Amino acid sequence: MNKLFGTDGVRGVANEFLTPELAFALGRAGGYVLAQHGARRPVIVGRDTRRSGPMLEQALTAGICSIGLDVWTLGVVPTPGVAYLTRHLNAAAGVMISASHNAIEDNGIKFFASDGCKLSDALEDEIAAKVDDGSKLPRPTGMLVGNIVDRRRVVNAYLEHCCSLGVPLEGKTVVLDAAHGAAYDIAPKVFARLGARVVRLHCTANSKKINVRCGSTDLTAIRATVAQHPGSIGVAFDGDADRALFIDEEGQELTGDHVLAMCAKKLLSQDALPHKTVVATVMSNIGLERALHKMEAELLRTPVGDRYVLEAMQRGGFRLGGEQSGHIIDLQANTTGDGIATAVMMSSLAAGERRLADLASIMQQYPQVLINVSVPDKASFDRDTQLLNLIDKTQQVLGANGRVLVRASGTEPLVRVMIEGQEEAHIRELAERIAEQIASAQHY
Repeated sequence: MNKLFGTDGVRGVANEFLTPELAFALGRAGGYVLAQHGARRPVIVGRDTRRSGPMLEQALTAGICSIGLDVWTLGVVPTPGVAYLTRHLNAAAGVMISASHNAIEDNGIKFFASDGCKLSDALEDEIAAKVDDGSKLPRPTGMLVGNIVDRRRVVNAYLEHCCSLGVPLEGKTVVLDAAHGAAYDIAPKVFARLGARVVRLHCTANSKKINVRCGSTDLTAIRATVAQHPGSIGVAFDGDADRALFIDEEGQELTGDHVLAMCAKKLLSQDALPHKTVVATVMSNIGLERALHKMEAELLRTPVGDRYVLEAMQRGGFRLGGEQSGHIIDLQANTTGDGIATAVMMSSLAAGERRLADLASIMQQYPQVLINVSVPDKASFDRDTQLLNLIDKTQQVLGANGRVLVRASGTEPLVRVMIEGQEEAHIRELAERIAEQIASAQHY
């Protein structure tokens, strides 16, 4: 993979790494490359609520127009909305400006191909090469320059699509935490349309508070709010609403693994889970694997990143996949992780007298400890012989009753240490030893 694109597009501190100049260059390079691989149709552009979003949007759209393509702007919209509308509007490509769950100062640029899927590594490499050599790209003039059109109204098509995935929710109370992000307006509208009583939490477009002690990165507030509304369920989105986590009626957190288990059971009952297989990453809890085994279904694991989940789904002809973090892909609903669609489907499972807490009991979650270690160079940690030996010894200690996974983050300067096993105190001690070894190494 090139150095410009990470596992989820181009991401970094806005106006430091991700400058307007880079956004402009990405617009030119991305527009040119994608136009070469398809018709010269408009490119749609959406963003989340970050302060830097409009700045980068204007630079990006200027770059796309300078290559001769029209741009349709959607304003603030969830990432899965961009993916869906790219296909719905028959656009040449879609672009989302967001850093998802990252801190306020970060932002990112993510491209979708005309089919609504994230770009392949090969296409990203091609775009990166054109960014470095942008002076050779064409510069049309006069009426051949691209035009920018405000198309915010078409976001209603995505709203209607999300509603079509659910059932009436009269009598249900749903607490929605939008993390002051891209779902702040559309998610409450979807659930109100379905008839639920909606309790709004962090549902404002506050650029100063996106992902700050709220949303899927901090469930404290939504857990407390669910407790104040007996019988309610909670849905927490991240900044761009491509993921969702849940709080059940008893105040327990339900991860993406619980969602996959529950959705798999529903689809199996309808004979609608191709090859009786669910795709998830190496981070998914062993409890999901064992729950699926009881259903006579299988779990196919991939590297971390929903793009790898999607690629495996497409190769194998599978329908359902996702990540423990709440990225859930149902290819009957969308081509990428879709927090609102997932929330609608989960709420529909619990419609009437049914409870999420009861439905989620099909999966026993094994203790899992995750420690993030900041490092100057995340690419070199796996060359530490002492660290590799420690990882091997730790896996031997756990045996078949646990897993060790140490990997570099695809979006942040971190090495993530994950250990899973039967006793939390024990695995935490083991994880801390590995984290200390990473932190103490001076050559990273």
